[in-house]
Amino acid sequence: MKAKWRILVVGAMLLMAMPYALAAEDEEGATKATIIMGCMIAVAIAGISSAIGLGLAGSSAVAVTAEKPELFGKLLVLQVLPMTQSVYGLLTAILLMMGAGLLGGGAKIALTGWIGTAAIGIGAIVGLTGISAINQGMVASASIASVGRNPEVAARGIIFTVMPETIAIFGLLVAILLMTGLGLL
Repeated sequence: MKAKWRILVVGAMLLMAMPYALAAEDEEGATKATIIMGCMIAVAIAGISSAIGLGLAGSSAVAVTAEKPELFGKLLVLQVLPMTQSVYGLLTAILLMMGAGLLGGGAKIALTGWIGTAAIGIGAIVGLTGISAINQGMVASASIASVGRNPEVAARGIIFTVMPETIAIFGLLVAILLMTGLGLL
């Protein structure tokens, strides 16, 4: 277990140091590269977590639908909820790319190594809070099983399933506030 933490810490240090190491050649190009890495972190971690959450909920939905096909619509709503974290990762990536001038025009601010490091941090915030999609998938799975036994509890199941998502919403909010404070938005 200690080895995994060491690898994680060393990897994080390398990611944070990369803009400064690359800045000797072409600071703006290096910063754009690290902004792209921030985008990748946000989308990849949130996307993988959403896929796991969707799989957990989907396997329960398939089992219940096999016995009660009339519940398909209610179960689909519960099954799709863990996908929203991947949308937050995508939104973060788009906003970072727009602020850096990688999409639709020039950069909003001067691209320095510090901005690249901040973009990696922003991507990590959204990606890591997006891991809540896995837990959301677990809650959705239990809610789906409950709806299979008693269809009248579907609304309550949706409420319970949405609760883990608030963590990802907080991460997205912090990312937007950071991008605004840095001048990327």
